[in-house]
Amino acid sequence: MDFKGKTMIVTGGASGIGRAITAHLAEAGAVVAVFDMNQEALDETCRWVVGKGHECFGYGVDITNYGAVKGAVAEFYKVTKTRVYGLVNNAGWDLASPFIDTSPEFWDQIININLKGPLNVTHCCLPAMVESGQGRVVSIASDAGRVGSSGEAVYSAAKGGMVALMKTLAREHARHGITFNSICPGPTDTPLLAGLDPRGSGKLAAALEKAIPMRRLAQPADFPALAAYFLSEEAAYVTGQTVSISGGLTMQG
Repeated sequence: MDFKGKTMIVTGGASGIGRAITAHLAEAGAVVAVFDMNQEALDETCRWVVGKGHECFGYGVDITNYGAVKGAVAEFYKVTKTRVYGLVNNAGWDLASPFIDTSPEFWDQIININLKGPLNVTHCCLPAMVESGQGRVVSIASDAGRVGSSGEAVYSAAKGGMVALMKTLAREHARHGITFNSICPGPTDTPLLAGLDPRGSGKLAAALEKAIPMRRLAQPADFPALAAYFLSEEAAYVTGQTVSISGGLTMQG
């Protein structure tokens, strides 16, 4: 894929799947802005990408804060003088717990990061895409939002909402030349999964690997190619779609 000169935003792009996507897009010529709250990882990622001879701008923005997101998008435009062409809603967070043991405060935290955040960033990027008559939005949802996941009730609900958001916006903005698609990871070897096993016993990963037909967890490198396709000109007729990357753990028809 050739993204030379195209501007892209990747939320949560400083680690895991987001960092792999950031690197892939930059290597394909895109000018990438990374929105991430982990300042140390953000700086490291941007230094690495720039060190490879590509363009990358880091913004330590809280995507749950609409004003902060709007300001960061405006700053990115000011620096590049180019409207945002592509957005990857990747940032997410969860903490496994039976629903009955959770609180409304916890629900708000999960929903704010996993659903309100993508709402904020998408809303701030859309006007420029509509004005230019082109754009690509890819959301990294989760198979938890398609088939459910024990101990992740609110996270599953938020990710399911993200998928529904992409489908609805695909209908609303097809006439503007903007596409919206979702990628649903299965169990993936990222800091998020590690956080679901705080004791570091390895039992969770082992159980998941046993259940996955390919007998391994997904790696961050398994995702950028599909994200890049959805962001490409070649995918101009693909919108409102949801694709799982799960090693066969989930098979949606």
